[in-house]
Amino acid sequence: MEGGSAAPEELPEIITNKDEMRKWSRAMRCRGKTIALVPTMGYLHQGHLSLVEKAQSLADVVVVSIYVNPGQFSPSEDLSTYPSDFHGDIRKLGSVSGCRRVDAVFHPHNLYDYGNIGRKGERDIVEELSEEREKGPPASGVSSCVEEMGAGHETWVKVERLERGLCGMSRPVFFRGVATVVTKLFNIVDPDMAVFGKKDYQQWRVIQRMVRDLDFGVRIVGCDITREQDGLAMSSRNVRLSPEDRGKALSISRSLFQAKSLVERGQTTNCSDLRGTLVQAISGAGGKIDYVEIVDQESLETLGEVDRPVVICIAAWFGNVRLIDNIEISG
Repeated sequence: MEGGSAAPEELPEIITNKDEMRKWSRAMRCRGKTIALVPTMGYLHQGHLSLVEKAQSLADVVVVSIYVNPGQFSPSEDLSTYPSDFHGDIRKLGSVSGCRRVDAVFHPHNLYDYGNIGRKGERDIVEELSEEREKGPPASGVSSCVEEMGAGHETWVKVERLERGLCGMSRPVFFRGVATVVTKLFNIVDPDMAVFGKKDYQQWRVIQRMVRDLDFGVRIVGCDITREQDGLAMSSRNVRLSPEDRGKALSISRSLFQAKSLVERGQTTNCSDLRGTLVQAISGAGGKIDYVEIVDQESLETLGEVDRPVVICIAAWFGNVRLIDNIEISG
């Protein structure tokens, strides 16, 4: 209306303290509300927002966590360069595709601060790593940025078999870090359900198994991959791709859809042949392969034939950016 003022933007409640987050969740439960959690590391895109929309359809209130977890990064990985835009994230969560705003954002400073390392956030931790690296890895031979910062944290959650292959081969601390921080978030937020994207397919399955094995009362919901119009799987890391590498990275999704089409048209079900086609397409486009595997959707075991529901999983480097993608085939 001319001469009038715009209605104030409604933003989610921002909670940074673990105890305050617990109080908020308990208050919601006392009011009979169900709670859904969407764990993220921030720099939100439409893929994240689609998870929020799903959560809103399932629960009375939605909590989005924004936390770059140092426990899932090794000192040589990209913790220090992981993109961040917290204020932009909050604006996006104020109105999700016309749906109601997110109810709360849990944005802790440091989930590994037990009072013995001061008030540090993720970026403070990163600045200390160069000095700590000179001490070498811990006795286990597996080191994350949490060990490097000297927090005294020594309890980790591991899903022994499911975390071994795929991303676990080149990122040995990743899944124990993910499982541990998700356990922390479940204990703090106390959700009825949690929503994860299937782009991180192995992560989704690891969390499902952890919840089953440890009797968490949390329903795990998986959502399909959200893609850009040209097919590239949405990822917070895409922003780091050069225009040239972004174009080359389209070889991942294109080769995945081609492989699915070959199976569905009955042209081949041989996993070795399919894998060779995928590797050739991505390498030919200039990608450096981390892995290309065709695995059982439940067990993630490598297969020789597509004779059951499978998922083709790919990780490849374009420039200095590691991308992952996958596609499910009913078999």
